[in-house]
Amino acid sequence: MRTKSGVASHFAVAILAFLTGVAIPFVARSTHPADRVTRSPSPVTHREWVWIHRGRDSVHAYVGYPERKDQAPAVVVIHEIFGLTDWEPMMVDSLAARGFVAIAPDLLSGRYGRSPSDPDSGVKLVSGLDPAAVTADLNAAYDYVNALPAVRKDDIGVIGFCWGGTQSFRYATNNPKLKAAVICYGQTPDSAALARIRAPLLGVYGESDARISLTVPATDSMLRKLGKSYRYTIYPGTGHGFLKPGRKGYDTPSRAKAWNDVVAFFRETLDR
Repeated sequence: MRTKSGVASHFAVAILAFLTGVAIPFVARSTHPADRVTRSPSPVTHREWVWIHRGRDSVHAYVGYPERKDQAPAVVVIHEIFGLTDWEPMMVDSLAARGFVAIAPDLLSGRYGRSPSDPDSGVKLVSGLDPAAVTADLNAAYDYVNALPAVRKDDIGVIGFCWGGTQSFRYATNNPKLKAAVICYGQTPDSAALARIRAPLLGVYGESDARISLTVPATDSMLRKLGKSYRYTIYPGTGHGFLKPGRKGYDTPSRAKAWNDVVAFFRETLDR
């Protein structure tokens, strides 16, 4: 089993909680960017970092819980090609503030312990991931939240961004139990794989992202022929990755409109 950085601090937090009788959520104290999460004033009752064990491996993940008195649906959040950064936990918090338990697994953690802080290194490592291993880690995240007492069993969706959008689309072909999948500017799996999809799909695309957006009509045609539920919007004034700060279109009304559309879709499909 690989060495897990932050285990010592996790142990120290557990001892402090035991001695004081106060429940203290584990957030690893390190210089890793994924641990430096900007806290929003949103009504999120609990945030924590967890290690999810699968066989001899483990997946590191960030989990956020909403303020609600009943069981909540859950959403698996898949990071961009840079690995897990500061931004994905903020998306977890945003979903939790809107009533969902959300989890963002670090899909590099199974092989490398953590995503690197350098974006170029993250791109190199993510590009080398085995698709079967990615699916196994996503299954581990799915199974983890599905077993939580706070989650309404089997009411689970997925959302991915950039490379993660491609993986969200691909994961929908591999997990027939998913209740919803959101693809944010991700590529389409092959037509044979599309036939396996059971979940309703929502596509979020940038107007100036021709590499992806120009393929959407063909995707729509294939899914219609297969009888799949797929709706999409190409948002004006935006480019690839526009839901993230610093990208083309982030500072336009399209970004807020797209996120509201995502939340409305999850409420429609998961939180009925």
